[in-house]
Amino acid sequence: MRILIVDDEPMQRDLLRGFLKKQGYEADAAAGGKEALERFGAIPYQLVLLDHRMDDMTGDEVLGRMKAINPMIHAVMITAYGSVDTAVTAMKLGADDFLEKPVDLTELLERIRLIEVKAAVEADASDVREAMDQSELPLRIIGDGPAMAEVLSLVRRVAPTPWSVLIRGETGTGKELIARLVHLLSPAADGPFAEVNCGAVPENLFESELFGHEKGAFTGAASTRRGRFELAKGGTLFLDEIGELPVGLQPKLLRALQEKRFCRVGGEKEIEADVRVVAATNRDLRDMVAEGLFREDLFYRLNVFEIELPPLRERKEDIPALIDFFVERYSRRPPAFDPEVMNDLIRYPFPGNVRELEHVIQRTVTLARGSVIRKADLPPEIRFHQATQQGTLAERLDSVEREMITSALERYDGVQTRAAESLGISERVLRYKLKKHKIKNSVR
Repeated sequence: MRILIVDDEPMQRDLLRGFLKKQGYEADAAAGGKEALERFGAIPYQLVLLDHRMDDMTGDEVLGRMKAINPMIHAVMITAYGSVDTAVTAMKLGADDFLEKPVDLTELLERIRLIEVKAAVEADASDVREAMDQSELPLRIIGDGPAMAEVLSLVRRVAPTPWSVLIRGETGTGKELIARLVHLLSPAADGPFAEVNCGAVPENLFESELFGHEKGAFTGAASTRRGRFELAKGGTLFLDEIGELPVGLQPKLLRALQEKRFCRVGGEKEIEADVRVVAATNRDLRDMVAEGLFREDLFYRLNVFEIELPPLRERKEDIPALIDFFVERYSRRPPAFDPEVMNDLIRYPFPGNVRELEHVIQRTVTLARGSVIRKADLPPEIRFHQATQQGTLAERLDSVEREMITSALERYDGVQTRAAESLGISERVLRYKLKKHKIKNSVR
């Protein structure tokens, strides 16, 4: 990593430069903002250590100009006048960290090493996104936040290897897409991608599905059939929901993986298993091993590399981009979103993850009554979620009741008779509750 030190104090510049060079970094120094910008325009630095107060320019101004030249530059702001406001301003401008003078060199080195890891992850993720842009996946992988950057970085490093990969994640997190991405970035990208859903194939047919069968091998086997191992030759075999694989069939899969060859059902000729195996599960296979539901040796054979996908509730920063993508996908005339609606969508935990968000947007834009998506257009589980998460029982019930009444009035354009009917109450009770909750509505 090449580092630029910007400070108008000669002693501070020399101290930091000498220390960083001893640590093996390439380090240059500039005595002020103007000199720093000249160097920055000529040399590709990865990290800048910026003094916050200098004679010719402030560190904030220098960082802003550097970000305009290279938005990916990493920066640590250093100041003798530490304050919360200064730190907040620096972070808003895009600084990675903030240190006070006198600089603790051990702490500085630790921060720099963390930034190195972050920069490496960003570079890997950038390479993966570029590869995705140049290829066809059934659905784009959306996510610029740190959680997905970590996933894409791991995919970038794992994909070129021939070893097995186990992808773990809750339902709806996109395990199949990550499996396809591993295949796409592997040396076998031109080969086939064959998929087996281990939870969808009947147990008595699974061996045939995986290894194929010879003609007459069993009742109904009217012809020879190739299994998924053969169909994936020279490519990737994706074993989805591997945790659903019956215990009795696990030794046969293990043998094929260990010996890299297999026989069709009813056959004697051994066939080479020239495939790279990627498996996925939403279950904890370690717990299943402990319970005797999954073979330990098969687990370790599949789990050479593990990729864990974060649930959507742990990467909420990606929700707006996902919403934009799904709106464009499912709406001919993309509607606008009321700010309150966007806040509700971001706060909602989405137990069904990205798949649930996709279905929510698909349903909402299809059924929306206008050019702006409002709270009343959202499904009840999202509209009422916040109301049931805080306060006493009475407060929660009041909040839910208020929301239901407001939604009913919006749905029926303020017509109280129809709103009351939809709520299963009389118009008289509705008027009482309007007064109780201080809901303004024109009587119709």
